[in-house]
Amino acid sequence: MKLGMRLTTASALALLGLVPFALIAALVAGGWPPLHDLDRAVTDSLHTWALGHPHWTEANKWWTNIFAPMPLRAAALILVIWLLRRRAKRLALWAVTAMAVGGVLGALLKLLVGRHRPDLLDPVARATGYSFPSGHALNAALTAGVFVLVLLPVARGAKRWVLWGSAIAVTVLTGLSRIVLGVHWTSDVVAGWLLGIAVVAVTAAAFPRLRPERVVEEGLEPELADAQPPR
Repeated sequence: MKLGMRLTTASALALLGLVPFALIAALVAGGWPPLHDLDRAVTDSLHTWALGHPHWTEANKWWTNIFAPMPLRAAALILVIWLLRRRAKRLALWAVTAMAVGGVLGALLKLLVGRHRPDLLDPVARATGYSFPSGHALNAALTAGVFVLVLLPVARGAKRWVLWGSAIAVTVLTGLSRIVLGVHWTSDVVAGWLLGIAVVAVTAAAFPRLRPERVVEEGLEPELADAQPPR
């Protein structure tokens, strides 16, 4: 795909993420009753299910710990180191930028919105800090997007489906685990997904304009994928 097409696609994805995210944030900050009622209904329903299925609840705890923000950032760091060893410095810099921007935005928005987490009588899990947006959902979408943009150009055949499937599964299941465990409202998770997608898209679209060299036009250059790291 040509650079112009990639930038157009990235810009469209950014709008598709930022516009609904801004709307949800405004509704949450304004305490819109229908959204609160919907969040409460979903939380109560899934909490009842979690109490009745302790084995699945324990599996959700394992999942949410494995794909927590810090392990996901560690995975992104490994990817960055791999890129640097393949001399793909620009792409490594973009990956670091996307993860950093998303992490900072998520932390700032939590403080600005100041939304409290669900308060359940018989909680199956606990979490600290404010609720909106979900840091797990945000970082899952961020990390999945970074891995897809970096690796998709050098993936061939069935590997592309595996890459996309893994990215979607990690993003969706990580967000859902937070709702099942009763530590986030549904709108927190949806907002986290949208913000993560938007950050990846915005940084991918903007990064080539910061430097004259190509950054995500071709993803990881195929010739670098097979190159041996310098000794």
